[in-house]
Amino acid sequence: MTVLVASDLDRTLIYSAAALGLTMPDPVAPRLLCVEVHESKPLSYMTETAAALLTGLAADPAVVFVPTTTRTRKQYQRIRFPGRPAPYAICANGGQLLVDGVPDRDWRRQVAARLARECAPLEEVHAHLLETADAAWLRKARIAEDLFTYLVVERALVPDEWVKALTEWAEGRGWTVSLQGRKIYAVPRPLTKSAAMREVARRTGATTTLAAGDSLLDADLLLAADAAWRPGHGELADAGWTAPNVTALAAAGVVAGEEIVRAFATAVTRESGR
Repeated sequence: MTVLVASDLDRTLIYSAAALGLTMPDPVAPRLLCVEVHESKPLSYMTETAAALLTGLAADPAVVFVPTTTRTRKQYQRIRFPGRPAPYAICANGGQLLVDGVPDRDWRRQVAARLARECAPLEEVHAHLLETADAAWLRKARIAEDLFTYLVVERALVPDEWVKALTEWAEGRGWTVSLQGRKIYAVPRPLTKSAAMREVARRTGATTTLAAGDSLLDADLLLAADAAWRPGHGELADAGWTAPNVTALAAAGVVAGEEIVRAFATAVTRESGR
């Protein structure tokens, strides 16, 4: 028996200082472990308890732990989880499949062919973002892995009407829009974490899949898993989104990450009959 555990990273397993959500009194706040450094500064954290649980989970011979993220490869490779390195990782929202840290070329070719068939070109969508965004709130515009595009914005200044109009425009061209923190993503609809997860399950012979995520871009991943969890924050929680196989947690912030890893471990124990 093999259990595949595919988890989103940012605001699911790991948290920036701004996203920690430490609402409890200081003397009882959880101890934190820094798992990412960027430009010589600590950037992302998980609780020490979550880190210990994840180390045990990843070491289990019955488990294939697959970090699953919209991050680029370069952004993902900054993260240092405790324990052994994950043999597989899904980056760029499913556009890149890393095997022992190396991009799988066959998978990338399959993804490129599907995008060419099913949605408008990246250049058209990126140009539309630049043409319609307001310099008053736009801070950066980026293309990730030649697969999708995103804006870094001053979120409080972005009109809801602009996001709604962009979403409708993108849908007509086979793209999805997701607002996460200070980033507005435009991602091709065929570019999914679930497709990459299914490919890893096929390669590893996994008989059960578990997943977790907090954003609209994680919905397909959660629906594709046998069992899944979402935290009490993020796009999915804000929308009240759930599904029969998805457990909606009340916990929010970094303690939700700990609860998710604990749920993974419990499910693996149940599946293995131990």
